[in-house]
Amino acid sequence: MHRRNEAGCLYKEWNALMELELDRTQLNGYEALLDTTLFQEETLEMIVPDACPDILRVVETDGKVLLRSKEAMEGRVELTGTIRACVLYLPDGESGMRHLEVSIPFRACAEGKDIGPGCSVTACARLRRADTRAVNPRKVLVRAEAAVDVTVFAPMAESICSQVPDAAERSVEQLTETQEVYLTACVQEKPFSLSEEVALSASKPAAAELLKSRIVLCRGESKIIGNKLIFKGSADVSLLYRGEDDGVYAAGGELPFSQIMEVSGVGEGADCDILLTLSGGDCALTGGEGRTVTASLDLVAQAVIREPRTLEVLADAYSTGRPLNARWETYPMARRVDGGIRSQNAREIWETGTAVREVTDCRLAVSQVVRSREGEKLILTAQAEVNVLYTGEDGALYAAQRQVSVPCALEVPEECQCFCQCEGVGEVYAAPSAGGLEARFTLDFRYRAQSRQQITALSSLEPGEPRESTGEQPSLVLRMLEQGERLWDVAKAYATTIADIISANELEDEAAAAGRLLLIPRKR
Repeated sequence: MHRRNEAGCLYKEWNALMELELDRTQLNGYEALLDTTLFQEETLEMIVPDACPDILRVVETDGKVLLRSKEAMEGRVELTGTIRACVLYLPDGESGMRHLEVSIPFRACAEGKDIGPGCSVTACARLRRADTRAVNPRKVLVRAEAAVDVTVFAPMAESICSQVPDAAERSVEQLTETQEVYLTACVQEKPFSLSEEVALSASKPAAAELLKSRIVLCRGESKIIGNKLIFKGSADVSLLYRGEDDGVYAAGGELPFSQIMEVSGVGEGADCDILLTLSGGDCALTGGEGRTVTASLDLVAQAVIREPRTLEVLADAYSTGRPLNARWETYPMARRVDGGIRSQNAREIWETGTAVREVTDCRLAVSQVVRSREGEKLILTAQAEVNVLYTGEDGALYAAQRQVSVPCALEVPEECQCFCQCEGVGEVYAAPSAGGLEARFTLDFRYRAQSRQQITALSSLEPGEPRESTGEQPSLVLRMLEQGERLWDVAKAYATTIADIISANELEDEAAAAGRLLLIPRKR
């Protein structure tokens, strides 16, 4: 009768375990498959339009990059756009500066084995360098190189076991661990447009011709409220124009904006990275009096939202009544180590070969960031180019360029992966110096350091074969914890519980078991 009851109990316990399902935490987000910078150089020959005078001397080439499309395909990502170059030149036989507008289409690609149509792509494009050679007075050869920072994200969904439901009722002991992860929770974008007038100074002559425009996109504050991301920024417009007196003058204005983007699945304390890129638009003289420039711009704001999360993970489990077959699974996860913005001031002096009377315009272009290590420190070095348009002592206009390396030291562990974006902030200052020019500017290094970790959790629990009761097993065992051994490991090995071991040895807590000879009670 007793054996029949015992068998019945084991059968019921077995049935209960057969029905065992583990509670799971669902993680939905994105995994970065590709993070790189693509460089695409293009050349184009152009005939000077009939309405424009012959070229005497090319002064400088500036421009902007318009990103038209970005698409993830099977095994690769493809981006297309237009380099809109502006060539400034001095005409032959006429006074004043002139300009040529050149549109150069480009296409850039990058490969990745896991890239597919379902991936999301973020991209920011900029002009790395541009120069022009006059083939003859009526023909120019323009060479320009675009740099595109591109990241490809693949949707990720993981279901990680967190606990055994009703563990005590099922005679199951469970070991849970707390893990900190850094999840890319949302990748979203929003196109929008800006149109605003920029008034030219009344103290300067009216504009006869707009020579060039430069657009610098500046990100501002961002905040998540509910399921909406509110972000601010500005488009800083720099203009160069030929006045009615044939002089060259600079002007500018700020076009502020505030936008709302729909987001989901993120908390209000998440980290928001807003990437801005220009997709279309231009600046033109309007009004007929030469005092107003209208800037009409098409922009794309791309939001990458990352969020630190705390996970409860089921690391191990066993039954005191019956063996269990456990399976584990490993999940690769990111952990945030450090991040922020580091501002670095730079100053550069160089000789120009000609005396500088006055600086007319200056601009800054950051081509790329190079990483290196010096001991415990990670060195981020931005390669920047300063371009200055100035008037020499002879009254003629000249352009000067200077490559500048700007380092930024970070205390980032060697095993970490560091992501960085570098951009010029504020005004670029340039002035005549002894024998040449002096330039000052500030770069912001926006960095994020992450480490990779492997989180191991139980994926399933199934009942094994019942333990055979021979009647020869001792009811009590004496043993000492080995080096690195946990009380959990001992309790699991003898199919008892940590609580029973603590009670049998009259311990205050689990830590008190170290270095002691322990009495291990056995479950019957």
